[in-house]
Amino acid sequence: MRVALCQIEVGDDPKENLDRVLAALAEAAGTPGGCDLAVFPEASFLRFGNDLAAAVEPLDGPWVTAVREAARDHGVNVVIGAFEPSGTDRVFNTVIGVSSDGELVGSYRKLHLFDAFGDHESERVAPGDRPVVLDLAGHRLGVITCYDVRFPELARALVDQGADILVIPAAWGQGVFKEEHWTTLVRARAIENTTWVVAVGKAPDRTRPPRGLPGGVGRSRLIDPMGTVVTDLGPFPSVRVLDLDPGLTARVRETLPSLSHRRRDVL
Repeated sequence: MRVALCQIEVGDDPKENLDRVLAALAEAAGTPGGCDLAVFPEASFLRFGNDLAAAVEPLDGPWVTAVREAARDHGVNVVIGAFEPSGTDRVFNTVIGVSSDGELVGSYRKLHLFDAFGDHESERVAPGDRPVVLDLAGHRLGVITCYDVRFPELARALVDQGADILVIPAAWGQGVFKEEHWTTLVRARAIENTTWVVAVGKAPDRTRPPRGLPGGVGRSRLIDPMGTVVTDLGPFPSVRVLDLDPGLTARVRETLPSLSHRRRDVL
């Protein structure tokens, strides 16, 4: 399986962000050997610090439609972060899955909202109400969005629902020791669940958003079921296509059968 980590910049204009998405998708698809799955950051539609409720579109709106058409044209499955209306003055922070024929196969609304480190995501975003596993590229992808990664019970619930790969789109906040938290947590989710993790953050902001502090740390990572960091994209915009061997999961679990050692009788 060929996976593209699409670590793009995300700014204040949805049209410019869409152009970056389409360019990154074309680059991934044009890589020698092609690409089966492209994963983009959380909130690729528009960076935080903008008036999300004023800019938001439904999932059948022009922005998502353009992503779907590009996925179909390139024959690549896509996981990408957007926003959608919630019916209130807040929006849903939504990750969508698009198949290689351009179909919207599912969506996940972020469960855990980032009310920490002085931020208050819940003022602008309404929470989702269920974990989601997407059937894409012949696999079961469990979706975790940014701050969600601090809650290991979500990753475990996704694995229990049959996820064989965890995808983690993020727009990780900058701050003291925050980057260390990101790199540690995404690796921990791979190790404790003996599963592949595809963690894609947005490239760091180079300017301040209209409100709040700059965000994004980059450091997108592909991590194997033993916890090996196959790649780390560092701090700059980048698109990297890598091989993900699904068969490795079974081999690791033969050596490290921790999931089968769970004490379900007491936990």
